[in-house]
Amino acid sequence: MTEAPISGGVVHDLPDDLGAALASDAEALKTWEDITPLARNEWICWTISVKRDETRAKHVTQALENLAAGKRRPCCWPGCPHRERVGRRS
Repeated sequence: MTEAPISGGVVHDLPDDLGAALASDAEALKTWEDITPLARNEWICWTISVKRDETRAKHVTQALENLAAGKRRPCCWPGCPHRERVGRRS
């Protein structure tokens, strides 16, 4: 049986490290698939927007913990600066 792919965001594709973490935690994955594509985009951008690998690993861990606890958005983060491009055409 083939597992369904994990959903991504509206601007950002799901990175491999976050996808692997989500696949390993049923509760976090359940919340992930229940939130909107824009909310998933916020988690992805929050995870990938850091400069250091160590910080990114912490963000992946924290995202997993927060999603497993039912949190739908990253706390205390202004949001994805890339989302303004969604729906705009030149």
